[in-house]
Amino acid sequence: MTGLEKLETLIQEKGGVITPKLAGSHNIHREYINEFVKQGKLERVAYGVYITPDTWEDQMFIYQLRRNKIIYSHETALFFHDLTDRDPIAYCVTVPSGYNTKQLRQEGLKVHTVKKELFELGVCTKHTIFGNSVKTYDLERTICDTLRNRNNQDVAIVSDALQRYSQRKDKNLHRLMKYAKYFRVLKVLKPYLQVLI
Repeated sequence: MTGLEKLETLIQEKGGVITPKLAGSHNIHREYINEFVKQGKLERVAYGVYITPDTWEDQMFIYQLRRNKIIYSHETALFFHDLTDRDPIAYCVTVPSGYNTKQLRQEGLKVHTVKKELFELGVCTKHTIFGNSVKTYDLERTICDTLRNRNNQDVAIVSDALQRYSQRKDKNLHRLMKYAKYFRVLKVLKPYLQVLI
């Protein structure tokens, strides 16, 4: 199989999206990507991200391909978990402390930082509306993040999220309490739980 054929197969496997890094991990030289661009089989949609002309541009997926440290959080995670009806106007992401957030903010993302030891706590994957997998936080971490940021949010969003969470069959109250201790929101959480559960 030639390099071009290998690239064609890989692009099909990855749903019409390719990066030079991904191609390189499959021993496909980045020059083949340039060749596909010249032929009109690929178009560059962001630095280091290429899609086929018939592929929908999934901005959430592209952001994460470009910056693999970001994890979707807060209002965006609420949306992924069906804990709100509001579509996120700007995507919310969390990065570890010390990460340079300037460019992320310039691109219109709402950026939150957290201590490195808590950064990956509760990471899970969800699918965008285009079917691509992206990293976000689980239900319980999302509730804790919402409570931690409650002073910067509409109170209706916070209460609606907690109401919806309390009605979920897949909720894990033990995990929620454990996370609440880590994020120091246990005192804030308890009154809500006493009302809702």
